[in-house]
Amino acid sequence: MITHTVVDSPCGPLTLVATDGELSGLYMAGQRHRPPEESFGAPGDPDDAPFAETARQLTAYFAGDLTAFDLPLKLSGTPFQRRVWAELCRIPYGVTLSYGQLADRIGQPSASRAVGLANGKNPVGIIVPCHRVVGASGSLTGYGGGLDRKRRLLDFESGAGLVGVWDLVD
Repeated sequence: MITHTVVDSPCGPLTLVATDGELSGLYMAGQRHRPPEESFGAPGDPDDAPFAETARQLTAYFAGDLTAFDLPLKLSGTPFQRRVWAELCRIPYGVTLSYGQLADRIGQPSASRAVGLANGKNPVGIIVPCHRVVGASGSLTGYGGGLDRKRRLLDFESGAGLVGVWDLVD
């Protein structure tokens, strides 16, 4: 059974999708690779699992009180994508890695382009922190939620400009 709800956040509305009671999607408005709305299932009760706990943890994260999410996830993807997403969850709060470093960490040093593609298909942004992956030079490169959101998330996690970092979100 697939259900969804929308929660407000400092980076705009977030559509949360649950499959069989586990979080399977978190999508931002205007996100690249966002599935069609009809695939999100029926509207769910925001007070039901996993929506209430996801919203609570997101609120704590955006308040600066949570640095690691602890939610059951049901992620659909290829075995390679799931390996990349699992490794993304091991990148500590406030730390960035390059696509090449991430490829090294999964034992496939020549797969940085494939890692980038898997990163872009991450169905649970923010919680599976694909925003923590940057170009080899440290430059901001591709982010499904947009480079502006990526910059804000990285600035927020680095502690720079905590006050007002979200004021510019449209």
